Amino acid sequence: MHPLQCVLQTQRWGPLASVSWLLLRTCRAHSSVPSTACPSSERQQEDGVRKDFSSRLASGPTFQHFLRSASAPQEKPDMEDPPPYLTVDELLGRQRKVYLETYGCQMNVNDTEIAWSVLQKSGYLRTRNLQEADVILLVTCSIREKAEQTIWNRLHQLKALKTKRLRSQVPLRIGILGCMAERLKEEILNREKMVDILAGPDAYRDLPRLLAVAESGQQAANVLLSLDETYADIMPVQTSPSATSAFVSIMRGCDNMCSYCIVPFTRGRERSRPVASILEEVRKLSEQGLKEVTLLGQNVNSFRDSSEVQFNNAVSTNLSRGFSTNYKPKQGGLRFAHLLDQVSRVDPEMRIRFTSPHPKDFPDEVLQLIHERDNICKQIHLPAQSGSSRVLEAMRRGYSREAYVELIHHIRESIPGVSLSSDFIAGFCGETEEDHLQTVSLLREVQYNMGFLFAYSMRRKTRAYHRLKDDVPEEVKLRRLEELITVFREEATKANMASVGCTQLVLVEGHSKRSATDLCGRNDGNLKVIFPDVEMEDVNNSEVKVRAQPGDYVLVKITSTSSQTLKGHVLCRTTLKDSSAYC
Repeated sequence: MHPLQCVLQTQRWGPLASVSWLLLRTCRAHSSVPSTACPSSERQQEDGVRKDFSSRLASGPTFQHFLRSASAPQEKPDMEDPPPYLTVDELLGRQRKVYLETYGCQMNVNDTEIAWSVLQKSGYLRTRNLQEADVILLVTCSIREKAEQTIWNRLHQLKALKTKRLRSQVPLRIGILGCMAERLKEEILNREKMVDILAGPDAYRDLPRLLAVAESGQQAANVLLSLDETYADIMPVQTSPSATSAFVSIMRGCDNMCSYCIVPFTRGRERSRPVASILEEVRKLSEQGLKEVTLLGQNVNSFRDSSEVQFNNAVSTNLSRGFSTNYKPKQGGLRFAHLLDQVSRVDPEMRIRFTSPHPKDFPDEVLQLIHERDNICKQIHLPAQSGSSRVLEAMRRGYSREAYVELIHHIRESIPGVSLSSDFIAGFCGETEEDHLQTVSLLREVQYNMGFLFAYSMRRKTRAYHRLKDDVPEEVKLRRLEELITVFREEATKANMASVGCTQLVLVEGHSKRSATDLCGRNDGNLKVIFPDVEMEDVNNSEVKVRAQPGDYVLVKITSTSSQTLKGHVLCRTTLKDSSAYC
């Protein structure tokens, strides 16, 4: 077995892992001794390694320590109870400066906030200046090959920064966090010796320990996936102090096992946070003045809090009509409709969104709630992935084109004026030209307001990698992708034209990036709205003229539109409650 495989396998033993790491690196150093060295020198080094091994073993965790840890799986590491081989002082950041870079989806944005919350508590400082950082952490994505290549390129750039580090300074430590760390663990550590730590999506609590081990000059890794980690007790620290909105993670992992998707292998099985901890976080965000929260999860609407025994009844999960799952029906627990109801009651002036859902998990009670509550945005992301039933079956999506289109009609009947967005993959395994044209026709039929379209990128470990053939040439994938993008933009422009002449409620985010004289915000459907930064009336005090600030709600009359942006002129500043009389 490769030595590194030994290390990665020992991660399941928790604190024992870093001991194995240190010993392994020592052994590796020994194995690199030139063959010209004299035998007596080699024996002396071997004796030194054995003594070092004995001393570390004696001071390290015992079998009883492991049994104690195993008997209480819910117990989380605590600064007051460090691993036996580290002191509390060694776990402290001692005001070292951390620079965080985030790549990929909204879950990674939330993960960055969780990781920073852990490090801040341990005494680290945050910096936005790369040059003054003592620790650089990249929160990574593995969903497509291009996302991973971006990280490899970034590591190459950071290598020069680490090499130029002055000896008088604290050594620069570089870490890879998130999905790429989970997926490529061994490759990263072998290919990039300058990477000091790896932390998978379920190992952010372990960052102080990993950095403490790295301080000794060793590499350290924790890529253990958890069956229960939700970071429910960690309040994420908002990385943008001027933000008007925030992401709230309500669940982690995914059980859908779509054949193209790497997520179940990088983020593990589905598990949901307790409702109480989510509500507490939303209340705190409301108290901080934030006006919008987005509930996050890989399959957000399959939320199922089973932490309270009294709700673990035998009632099965309700699915959308004509949809099925790749796993056995789940029973009991508090469902997404209950959570959405409770979150929307925290602050009537706070908008609620959620992403990313699966089409199978839209029972009528969820749709009815969205329709009834003014502060739940009338916007639904409904990933289709393909318009061909044959391709959808190969993707293991659990529905046909016909069932998906029927759901679209049902949603539009249940929520008049709803804004729809979707995901599509061009060039999946075995996709024919006819399959592609069916996807084109679905785009025209549904007329989405927003879309996220990508060429297929095969990922190792997925079902498609093991059972299907990536047989669509790259140039064909790209040509089909361009065709899908063109059709989407045409249809989105038509769909958005319906907004011209209408008055819409907009949450102001700040100045437009393209014009200092314009403001930018988002409407209920999550579309960007641009309007002039001018004085306006306040509905609660018509005698006073005001200028809109980030976090304000304003009414904007739409005058023009494109496939991605609306433009208009502002009417007045208002509240979410008062706006219902105008919109």
